[in-house]
Amino acid sequence: MNHIPRLNVCLLLLSLAWCSACGDPATSSFVPSDPLIYRIEYVVNPQPGSGTLAVTLQLSQASRLLRELRLRLNPRISELEADGELSIDGDVAVWAPPASGGTINWLVSVVHRRNGAGYDTWLDDNWGIFRAEDIIPRAATRTLKGARSETWLKLELPVHWSGVTQYFGNDDLIRINNKLRNFDQPSGWILLGNLGVRRETISGVRVAVAGPVEQSVRRMDILALLNWTLPELARLLPEIPSRLTIVSAGDPMWRGGLSAPQSLYIHADRPLISENATSTLLHEIMHLSLGLSARSGYDWITEGLAEYYSVELLHRSGTISKARYARAKADLATWARSASALCQPSSTGATTALAVGVLTALDEEIRSLSKGSASLDDLARRLVQIDGRVDLDRLASIATELAGNKPDALHIDKLPGCRTLHAGI
Repeated sequence: MNHIPRLNVCLLLLSLAWCSACGDPATSSFVPSDPLIYRIEYVVNPQPGSGTLAVTLQLSQASRLLRELRLRLNPRISELEADGELSIDGDVAVWAPPASGGTINWLVSVVHRRNGAGYDTWLDDNWGIFRAEDIIPRAATRTLKGARSETWLKLELPVHWSGVTQYFGNDDLIRINNKLRNFDQPSGWILLGNLGVRRETISGVRVAVAGPVEQSVRRMDILALLNWTLPELARLLPEIPSRLTIVSAGDPMWRGGLSAPQSLYIHADRPLISENATSTLLHEIMHLSLGLSARSGYDWITEGLAEYYSVELLHRSGTISKARYARAKADLATWARSASALCQPSSTGATTALAVGVLTALDEEIRSLSKGSASLDDLARRLVQIDGRVDLDRLASIATELAGNKPDALHIDKLPGCRTLHAGI
């Protein structure tokens, strides 16, 4: 009779030991085995009724690898709370987490109007669309030397909702891996809701086209246009994104297109090819493929290249005829006459049209001076490889090297409004 209680005691002790293990913090099982890697998990939880998102950053680390996180806040972020020490000064929040990890939480007001003409981010009871950069503040870190993050994104969504991002993976856990950075953060467009999605691989690019099911998003039309034009883009640039996510929706969204890393937004009612044979969709694809940013005043260079090659892709692929291509260039030249200046803080439609004319003349000059051995295509490939922002000096330097002489098309007298930014070349 006495052996039964002793057995019960042993079982009880074993059960208590097992329960004690179960009581460890949930994040402990996620601590990476590599002693120089800490785990970051961003958990995004939409609150459709209020138009807000609740975001949690969960840090797990075996030792004190991440010492400090400095967050650049935008005005839509509020109610920051954190384990450890948190200080806020204006638009900068500094978080010193506990040695073994912790969490920092915030709310984001998603709905945002763009220049009084439609919304560039949105969240209601049926769907939401925004960039990761809109909801997750860009951050700088102070870490143990050699430490780096293993970053994940988790979408906690209402029933029947799904999510589309620029990344591979499902909604439960999406790996964020940027080999160029020690601290990875999600980027690009994110679409949530009851979605319709079409996927296809074109010229090695895994394409996803997504939109809310109740919106008139032309998913198959977009894929058809890309089947014609992406092969030409692959011939133009040595490296194009391995993944392209296109998100689209109708009103009340802004009626244009916006690019982000490996993803873009385009309004559902925007024509894929306009009456003047230009394409907002291809313009934005050129932006994200070139990956260029311009110094202040030289926005015309990046916008001009995107517009120039959006028309070129249509022509080279046979999507538009030679006569239509010539007419498109003529229409842009007519539009360019209304541009007051080329060098200005942001490029208007007329300014971009003027830039296309400059680039067309530059292409002809490079071809002529190089006796056909080089063209604007070579210049574009060289620009993609440079570090830093594009300006007139860099553009002219590469063009001169390709042509073997200073290009007359980039003479300061032919670039209205640029003399104040540049002394001349």
